[in-house]
Amino acid sequence: MKLIDTHTHLYLSDFTADIDEVIKRAGDEGVGKFYLPAIDSSETENLFALEKKYPDKCFAMMGLHPCSVKENYKEELNMVYNWLQKRKFAAIGEIGLDFYWDKTFTEQQYKSFQQQIEWAIQFNLPVVIHTREAMQETIDVVKEHTSKNLRGIFHCFSGTLQNALDIIDAKFYLGIGGVITYKNSGLAEVIKEIDLKHIVLETDAPYLTPVPFRGKRNESSYLKYIVQKISEIKNISIEEVAAITTQNAEDIFG
Repeated sequence: MKLIDTHTHLYLSDFTADIDEVIKRAGDEGVGKFYLPAIDSSETENLFALEKKYPDKCFAMMGLHPCSVKENYKEELNMVYNWLQKRKFAAIGEIGLDFYWDKTFTEQQYKSFQQQIEWAIQFNLPVVIHTREAMQETIDVVKEHTSKNLRGIFHCFSGTLQNALDIIDAKFYLGIGGVITYKNSGLAEVIKEIDLKHIVLETDAPYLTPVPFRGKRNESSYLKYIVQKISEIKNISIEEVAAITTQNAEDIFG
């Protein structure tokens, strides 16, 4: 079984002590590629270091996370653009809108999101989108650019069936992770109605750990629990889930 973790923060300090074991455990479960979303300049060095250590397995994205959009957002965006000009990245991400913690920089979040979408079009890269308490607003921004061949993933999708259909209509994939194993999330009912050709798998490690490890540190080897859950929901084999979602990931990242 071949799997791809399309969204994992394995470069964070949570993994400093045992990253080699984490990568090996994931490999033992069939996870051969790890896509690493950026957060902001404070983590760039660690992001690149992990990619350099595992060049055939770990692939960096570049972008400014909406929760990192603060007073210095223009400096952070300049850093993103400078890196985009210097080298190749898997995607621009993670970018988007997050109105859960703080709405102080709402306007700046919109500006940052729009700017990075424009760069994705300029550099012909997919975008990996983070949205929290801003699903419709995020979809609306994406729809403004669908005629320009914008493509990507709505990471950690946990919206309604209508949200999912709107995202698919915009030619984006749904990133499905540990939330699908949570009893009261409602995500299983949505995924039951969605063709697997629209889904990619992710862990968002160290966050959003699936059942049966919820509450502990997440890691990429736990992707198998997401595969198992989707297999149950769709009443198909885990091999079929793995094959289709892995091909989708290959298609979006190239």
